[in-house]
Amino acid sequence: MRRAALFAAVAVFATACGSGDTATVVGRADSGKLTIGIRYDQPGMSQRRLDGRYVGFDVDVAKYVANELGVKESGITFKEARGAVRESMLQSGEVDLVVATYSITDARKEKVDFAGPYFETGQGMLVRFTEQTITGPETLNGRQLCSVKGSTSAQKVKNDYAKGVVLVEYGQYSDCVIALMAGNVDAVTTDEVILAGFAAENPELLKLVGKPFSKERYGIGVPKGDTESRAEVNKAIEKMISSGEWKRALERNVGPSGYEIPAPPQITEKS
Repeated sequence: MRRAALFAAVAVFATACGSGDTATVVGRADSGKLTIGIRYDQPGMSQRRLDGRYVGFDVDVAKYVANELGVKESGITFKEARGAVRESMLQSGEVDLVVATYSITDARKEKVDFAGPYFETGQGMLVRFTEQTITGPETLNGRQLCSVKGSTSAQKVKNDYAKGVVLVEYGQYSDCVIALMAGNVDAVTTDEVILAGFAAENPELLKLVGKPFSKERYGIGVPKGDTESRAEVNKAIEKMISSGEWKRALERNVGPSGYEIPAPPQITEKS
């Protein structure tokens, strides 16, 4: 009887000290499962296709990082993480990580932590292919500019370049692009690499104009205070870069749009 009780106590102790620590992302990864927030509507970066497959550079990054944490692709549950809800999804535990063209900002760092960056780009503008008068953000006074809820891109244009611009918000970038092609807005702004994907899908209807006018650093969102998991995610990003898989993933997913593949970034989000 005493032996049975001893074995039971040892089993409980082993569980408590082993993979049962669900307070961290790496602890939850020990179960072989993770839930990761991604975008569903960004060609080249992160897209949910009609057949249910998830494709894009962010998706490949998410899979690589998860694998480094011990979670195979079959153990990943992807959830849509739109711009306005990414912080709340991490705070509530709805997702373990967010890999969703998630720009690192001081305001966001008050609510979540970031690993990375794993990619750097700049803000750009997308217009109809026949558009001649919009050539940069400073030419948007009196025009309608679309971006998504929760994004800072459109407000930056209004604050820094064209105070007379009319801002329009939709739930997804794809909604903005549809509105642009329908003539309901005059331009769409967000990170240039995202816009390049939409231009590549509709080369006879859409084009990029002007030069990038900001610097955006994409990080992987991690729950606030989970420093152990952030460190492990950083290691995974560094390994993806050094192994060459980072560049191959970009060439597969973003290269066909004609977007110039940049140099890999330096990991800065460590403390």
